[in-house]
Amino acid sequence: MPQIDIYTKFGCGYCARAKRLLDSKGVAYTEHDITMGGADREAMLERAPGARTVPQIFIGDRHVGGSDDLAALDRSGELATLLNA
Repeated sequence: MPQIDIYTKFGCGYCARAKRLLDSKGVAYTEHDITMGGADREAMLERAPGARTVPQIFIGDRHVGGSDDLAALDRSGELATLLNA
């Protein structure tokens, strides 16, 4: 299973929704809280230049995008393919 990274902020409803979806799939992920900025925020911006909203989700080397993008991948069946790569 590929590494999954999710960049979040405290109190973000979209972040909670994305994590619930990943939890429902039974996959492990690494959460990077960028509420206070710092190195994790800089890492997110390097991986997704121009990203200003959270969550930002990465599956392996692929930048998935945000919560709506993750949900769309799930609906299309592509999320299962990515998670089983």
